[in-house]
Amino acid sequence: MTLILFFEQLLNGLQFGIMLFLMSAGLTLIFGVMGLINLAHGSFYMIGAFCAALIAGLTGSFWLALLGSLIGAAIAGVLIEIIIIRRLYRRDHLDQVLATFALILLLSEAVRWIFGAFPLYLNIPNILNGSIPLFFEIIYSKYRLFIILIGFLVAVGLYLLITKTRLGIRIRAGQNDRQMISALGIDISKLYTIVFAIGAGLAGLAGAMIGAIQSVEVGMGEPILILAFVVIVIGGIGSIKGAFIGSLLVGVTDTLGRVFLPNFLKIFMEPANATSMGSSIGSMLIYILMALILIMKPSGLFGKN
Repeated sequence: MTLILFFEQLLNGLQFGIMLFLMSAGLTLIFGVMGLINLAHGSFYMIGAFCAALIAGLTGSFWLALLGSLIGAAIAGVLIEIIIIRRLYRRDHLDQVLATFALILLLSEAVRWIFGAFPLYLNIPNILNGSIPLFFEIIYSKYRLFIILIGFLVAVGLYLLITKTRLGIRIRAGQNDRQMISALGIDISKLYTIVFAIGAGLAGLAGAMIGAIQSVEVGMGEPILILAFVVIVIGGIGSIKGAFIGSLLVGVTDTLGRVFLPNFLKIFMEPANATSMGSSIGSMLIYILMALILIMKPSGLFGKN
């Protein structure tokens, strides 16, 4: 293992963690404020990716595609929240799980009907194509660095939104005492719609950015949704800081584990067995990490309840 390879994979883990943060930030906001278990959150990731592919195909602009993914997923979130999700707030979690699982199926089939079953692709703009030299002679992808930068900017923006604005005060109040802020005259339904739109928009943006690395296809949101749930359990439900730290932990642990664990095991066993066992254990590392954190702190790193 060379130092250059280690730092390259560390950056890959950081980029993966940033993508998880964009997913998990909205998910933890929705659960923290509304108490809603939204299994359909990954569908907004898919919707954002398809909106980006459509707009990029029509306009040829990657930047308009990114903006369109954010707006398109947010609009879809608003419509779904008003038509369906709003009826689930007072229901128990089992009803929420069943209803949002049904939404996954409906939205997946709707996207397949509109766009077809074949994968789509987004082109990276010329300014972000290629690689750039970094420290220790590391040559790294410009586009992956762009994803990392966008993720940090979103994290700062969310922090300022939650801590420095009137809307953020209402969101934090909604997490602590919904009945009280309703009694003070705040329209809780409107607040819920705004929070749901923010979460959906962030998921859509994540889907659009990853669509330039992987293919855009139906069902692409479900695997990353599972990891987003792991993130919010590790970080603590309702905590943006927890979602950010948890995302980086999961991203780095998963990437480094999958890459380096098989090579480490080759010291003790035959290469074929080491590769097989290392890959299996590497895919389990994030769940082992989650279990260890919950043993030490059942509410997660920054959770209150």
